[in-house]
Amino acid sequence: MLIVKLGATGDVVRTTPLLGRLAGGVTWVTEARNVPLLCDLREDLRVLPWEGRDGVRDRQYDLVINLEDTHDVALFVKTLEFKKLFGAFVDSEANLRYTEDSREWFDLSLISRHGKEQADRLKLLNRRTYQDIIFGGLGLRFDGDPYRLPAHTPTDLCGDIAIAPEAGPVWPMKNWMYYRDLQKELETEGLIVNVLPRRATLLEHLGDVRNHRCLVGGDSLPMHLALGSGTRCVTLFTCTSPWEIHDYGVQTKIVSPLLSEFFYKRGVDHRATTAIGVQPVFEAVMAAWEGAASGYCKTAQEPGT
Repeated sequence: MLIVKLGATGDVVRTTPLLGRLAGGVTWVTEARNVPLLCDLREDLRVLPWEGRDGVRDRQYDLVINLEDTHDVALFVKTLEFKKLFGAFVDSEANLRYTEDSREWFDLSLISRHGKEQADRLKLLNRRTYQDIIFGGLGLRFDGDPYRLPAHTPTDLCGDIAIAPEAGPVWPMKNWMYYRDLQKELETEGLIVNVLPRRATLLEHLGDVRNHRCLVGGDSLPMHLALGSGTRCVTLFTCTSPWEIHDYGVQTKIVSPLLSEFFYKRGVDHRATTAIGVQPVFEAVMAAWEGAASGYCKTAQEPGT
């Protein structure tokens, strides 16, 4: 088997449940920075960075799973020897397309045959998780299969609540405006609150997340690290789909009442980052923190509730 999933890192992490289901040896091509997250997840897993992708040419594959939606990756996959392909490919006229069994996912993507506007509408209506869609396309049944993560690097950043305030430059409207206000309120309650710092390695970042009882942030990599490590998390959804995320029983989802207005838009709008108030987030974080030992977890909210 060959998996081609380069990034983003959170998307790579949420694809790792496949490793518990694919039989036989697995090769995974990913971005170089993600290699440490995948190495040693199973004995017969070979991980190569995109820059070393020619190393996969040493065998024929029963199945290639290409979850990228770019021409360069599809052109590379076309040069490989394989029996079956799932995902994106380049046709004889150099058009980027995708296999019929992968349409449930790629119909919602940038390369959707319906066009981006309709793809976004379908994505807003979708209520299936990413894993459920991918597993189903591969003829598998997703049954809460967990993420697979490596051993973390120990760090000295410990506390009650970890805050992940930044979601990166691609989705600026994920950056909620009130993290500082939330931190002050939580500290007033006597909690130790840390803002996650930038780390030299992803394994240190994973260690920071694991060292806290609860993580609060947007739909980003720290959220996936929390979901994979069993750390309770409160996640704010301001412009991306809350329904694609499987909560694994540890996540509280707070959905912006303006989600549909800003759904999958990459610009900046002050209303998107302020639509969720401090109080509901504070209450959710306190409940998650208090319920860490009892297994308590709120259910996802629908937009406008």
